[in-house]
Amino acid sequence: MHIPPYYKKESWQRFFAGGFFGAVIAFIIYLYMYGQYYEKWLEDNMNLRSQIAELEKQNEALLENEKEMDEKTKEKVVVQSIEVEIDNAEQLKLDRLIVHQLKDAIKKEIDSVVGRDIVSLSENDQLLISTLENTVYRVEDIDYTASINQLVIAPTLKLHLSLDFSS
Repeated sequence: MHIPPYYKKESWQRFFAGGFFGAVIAFIIYLYMYGQYYEKWLEDNMNLRSQIAELEKQNEALLENEKEMDEKTKEKVVVQSIEVEIDNAEQLKLDRLIVHQLKDAIKKEIDSVVGRDIVSLSENDQLLISTLENTVYRVEDIDYTASINQLVIAPTLKLHLSLDFSS
């Protein structure tokens, strides 16, 4: 069997040359597209690696913080400060100086709770309330009695109270 000599015909030479140059151009386009894709993949990969590193650092910090919080909860939580709010100061038309002196007197009355354990204080909250309500506070020759509206026992002891004139 004989293979015909197509390489001698000009039309076949153009076809083979076009096929060769088309293959070369297709290969160049393929390399360009693959290079673009690979570059994008590398960029995404680097971004994800940096995010993973940040999340690992954040996770380590949170775990360390959790350990510290566990250690703190093992310790007893104590009252550190006292906040007093007088709810009806405007109704009684008290000026700021009198309100300040009354707050100081109330804080001085229960100053001994600072540094005490919150658990033991919450067990004896009625004693604290009765101490505050049974005391007469004297400011500028006027006597005041307090009634507790709200008592929040936390590291900052918060008292919301109403004042009345004492007879």
